[in-house]
Amino acid sequence: MLLYAIFEEHSHHNNIKIMSKKVPIVVLTLVCLSISAFGQQELYDKANALFKAGAYTEAIKTYRNSDFVQAMPKERRGEIFYKTAEAYRLIGQTRQAEIYYEKAEEKGFNTPEFYLNYANTLLSNENYEKAKSNFEEYKKLKPNSPIANVGIQSVELAQKLKQAPTSYVIDPLPFINGKTNDFSPAIIPSEPQKLFFSSSRITSTGINIHYATGEEFSDIFVSELDKREKWIAPKPVPGINSDVEEATCTFNQDGSEVYFSRARIAKRKQMGCEIYMAKKEGDRYGNPILIPIAADSVVVTHPSLSADGRTLYFASNLSGGIGGLDIWKVTRDSDKGEWGKPQNLGAEINTIGNEAFPYIHPDGTLYFASNGRPGMGGYDIFLSKQKGNGYVVENMGYPINSSSDDFGITFLPGKETGYFTSRRPGGKGEDDVYMFHLPPIAINISGTIVDSKSKKPLDGSIVKMLGNDGTTVNTQTGADGFFKFMMKPNTDYIVISTRKGYLNGKYKVSTFDIKGSKEYTYNVEMTSYEKPVEVPNIFYDFNKWELKPESTAALDMLIETLNDNPSIIIELGSHTDSRGGLEYNYKLSQNRAQAAVDYLIEKGIPIERLRAKGYASSAPKIVDEQIAKQYPFLTIGTVLNDQNIAILDSDEKKDIAHQLNRRTEFKVISTTYVSKE
Repeated sequence: MLLYAIFEEHSHHNNIKIMSKKVPIVVLTLVCLSISAFGQQELYDKANALFKAGAYTEAIKTYRNSDFVQAMPKERRGEIFYKTAEAYRLIGQTRQAEIYYEKAEEKGFNTPEFYLNYANTLLSNENYEKAKSNFEEYKKLKPNSPIANVGIQSVELAQKLKQAPTSYVIDPLPFINGKTNDFSPAIIPSEPQKLFFSSSRITSTGINIHYATGEEFSDIFVSELDKREKWIAPKPVPGINSDVEEATCTFNQDGSEVYFSRARIAKRKQMGCEIYMAKKEGDRYGNPILIPIAADSVVVTHPSLSADGRTLYFASNLSGGIGGLDIWKVTRDSDKGEWGKPQNLGAEINTIGNEAFPYIHPDGTLYFASNGRPGMGGYDIFLSKQKGNGYVVENMGYPINSSSDDFGITFLPGKETGYFTSRRPGGKGEDDVYMFHLPPIAINISGTIVDSKSKKPLDGSIVKMLGNDGTTVNTQTGADGFFKFMMKPNTDYIVISTRKGYLNGKYKVSTFDIKGSKEYTYNVEMTSYEKPVEVPNIFYDFNKWELKPESTAALDMLIETLNDNPSIIIELGSHTDSRGGLEYNYKLSQNRAQAAVDYLIEKGIPIERLRAKGYASSAPKIVDEQIAKQYPFLTIGTVLNDQNIAILDSDEKKDIAHQLNRRTEFKVISTTYVSKE
């Protein structure tokens, strides 16, 4: 069953009607009546009644009736398109919803709720730019609502998470999933070869059809791996399914107790749901017993039992909560076996949105689904660990989470392997069950490409990783300059970054002797060659041009730069200060530049790639941000010529300015060099 059905109280309806599999006459008759038989207003009211009752699939049929739409006044057509979009959104068909939101927008429909729901739909469809725009429109109309900020943050986070996937690997389960909804996987810890899940497939027990989706009521099914590690055909779990809906089960350690959600029915309407428990009797479960947590009409659902069997976590809209559905818990008295009072897990877990489908891991980590936190779209799965008296909550990232609803996670005992539910595109049905696992060793390298001067991220950079095993992977950075690669154990890698107008960056990393998972972080500073690049620490004796020994380290780094950028031709320029004769300084600077070039040639750089030029004092240094930060008495943009140096208020400052002018730089004069070898 989908998230919006009996296990989530939605603002559009407080209960959901039921129609029999055998007698869906009233709805069909209503939909088929003509405009003339009913009249515009009557049919409009009936369509709205279907929508309000949660009969979204039937409401869509009426709203999409072309005669009905054309017969309505033009000022109402935007509202009709909006409600059509809403109905599609509420049954999870976000692509269709987007189409009708756009139609509503064209008709001038512009309520705050329109912008919010349209934005969330666009986020689910990965239309990030337009989603952000609609969240911002909503924020203009509702400036005090925190929901807008969550949405805007989600747009940014979704793109970031997708660019930096976790190491989890996910796989669909085609022999488990059908064409309808399959969700909320669960296992018995002592029997992990069995997979329990909820499904609305046609073999379910109930005699009714869900009014919202047109599908059978969900039941709890079980499949099992055979000796060949193949899944056998799923079957309903005997003893716990009924004519109403059952879903989302959890077990104690040996499977002797099962807890599950069941719909509460009154006058052919679903009035929320409750948690039941049944004990194992032979090869089936006995009569379920209600766990008395809350009064009628309250939603109490999605149970998860702790490893010691004493604490039951669940989702509910109990009074005293924070949002729609919150995560709560009750603890069982060890002597009497009675359940205590429900406790809300507080604002560190719960939000003004909905938190649902909790799973308490044996190690104490709480997993849950939420649509009230920044995420990738729809419901995301989060994990929370206790820290002191509070919790630290973390998004599980991509690919566990997607732009669609992701929820209902469970783990196999002692492993980073398990199952979860997702509505992502490419599934066999609507909600599908997926398996996930974490490779034994996860070794990643990530970082940010930035400009070496401004330290700002560089988008559009190509980052390539080459392994000595012959593998090559590459990516292109987004606006945040971020990149991430997965690496294999026992491999040497070279990471190379390239961008037009910049010198290539390079980084070497080895995964040999790595014993466990490891995260390498490497921030790459790329140097623009649009302007000359200073080669620091080139030293000469006074009035001489022979290189001092300590200068070779800087020139060796320049050799590496030339090797990393094999197509560039550079001019190596030497500058003096203005003291001394101009003609003498030209000769001195030319000889110094040539000495540096000669060293590079001696080290194997082709002479065709090098030019030497002496500038004397003809090109004084211009103060940039880095220099101004190091020497606060200098202003960014100041040219250090004689006139500006003369007005400095101390000899020490003047000496510093002259020293800055004495430098060796290189600039790229061509990028077309081709080796003759």
